[in-house]
Amino acid sequence: MTTQYFSFGGTSLFWDEAYKGTPPWDVGHPQSAFEGLIKSREIKPGRTLDIGCGRGDNAIMLAMSGCDVTGIDIAKSAISDAKEKAMEKRVKVNFVVGDILQMDRLFRKDEFDIIIDSGLFHTMTDEERPIFAQQVHRVLKKDGKYFMLCFSDKEPGGYGPRRVSKAEIENTFTPLFNIMYIKDATFDSHRGPGNTKAYLLSAVRN
Repeated sequence: MTTQYFSFGGTSLFWDEAYKGTPPWDVGHPQSAFEGLIKSREIKPGRTLDIGCGRGDNAIMLAMSGCDVTGIDIAKSAISDAKEKAMEKRVKVNFVVGDILQMDRLFRKDEFDIIIDSGLFHTMTDEERPIFAQQVHRVLKKDGKYFMLCFSDKEPGGYGPRRVSKAEIENTFTPLFNIMYIKDATFDSHRGPGNTKAYLLSAVRN
């Protein structure tokens, strides 16, 4: 059987269609890996950007932890749902619709102290990856922190995003970032908590 992967593709059509229902990555609560970063104080209050924020669970958690949060996603329907969820929880988050590969059109250079990425990088094609890294680098302050959770190549093949190796992460981000660690981690999914193998990256902008 041929393995099927999907990619970001720079279009909202796929993602808006996905959010008409409940996509497998939308678990209705923040990812445990990012909760852990807050508890360990690796993520501290500051200007924070959640890229590919979806329906906003991670962004809302960050705001409730004292961060000044912006969430960006290409799917208009996801952003609409995220705004509604934040209002229900009485949490202030600036949610915007936008293309992650064109963040220079939306945000100032050096605007954010922290950027988180929960399941976005692994949807990028080979051609998109360097553009993506440059965009993250541009809007993150010098010595700002980038935390990324992506599918690991230790996860068996099948439908979903490409599996990513540590070498691919290093090759993409090393020119622009100082990599602090790439740890084994997990994603929560509809199959249950912590059942999908992932890598957690901590990197500091050069």
